[in-house]
Amino acid sequence: MAYYDSDGVQIYFEEHGKGEPVLLVHGFASRAEHNWGAMNWFTTLGAHYRVVALDCRGHGKSGKPHDPAAYGGETMGDDVIRLMDHLGIKRTLIMGYSMGARIVTGLLMMHPGRLRGAVLGGIGAATASAPIFDRKPIVDALLAENISTVKEQRARDFRQFAEATSNDLKALAACMGSNREDFTAERIAAQKIRVPVMIVIGTKDLLVGNP
Repeated sequence: MAYYDSDGVQIYFEEHGKGEPVLLVHGFASRAEHNWGAMNWFTTLGAHYRVVALDCRGHGKSGKPHDPAAYGGETMGDDVIRLMDHLGIKRTLIMGYSMGARIVTGLLMMHPGRLRGAVLGGIGAATASAPIFDRKPIVDALLAENISTVKEQRARDFRQFAEATSNDLKALAACMGSNREDFTAERIAAQKIRVPVMIVIGTKDLLVGNP
């Protein structure tokens, strides 16, 4: 368990097991231990690999800026690359869930040479087609003084999950409200990604759409 500096933000990470590296990137309002440890990914993968998992900025034990600019563009993907550089990892297998899968998608497009293969969980066609996902109701729900004032069910669900995982609501609102370009199907296709990718979606996950 350790920290490294990523452009002025302290990022927490932990390692389990030995062997070829596998990097894990958790979902929104979660953290490494909640997303991966509690679900036995550390022990399952750690029996065969060197497992590296970070708490994304704004989450868990990492730094929590309240300025949306601190999460803009591909900043959260840059955190992953800096972690690899910090640990001397040139190429890695990588798995991301939900927000983490979106971060890994960015890495597939911007840094394909650093990845050997990728697993994208909880992400589907709904995130890459019109209409673009509207994040504002979720930002408003996270900033609301009391959850009782939040009427939209999806936004209310995000707020409840954020509270249950004891995260910083203002940091999560800044993360969700940051200025970053959505990945359209056309933009992804134009990259001609050659890295092997597996997409995994629960059969009852209606939020993310068709894999």
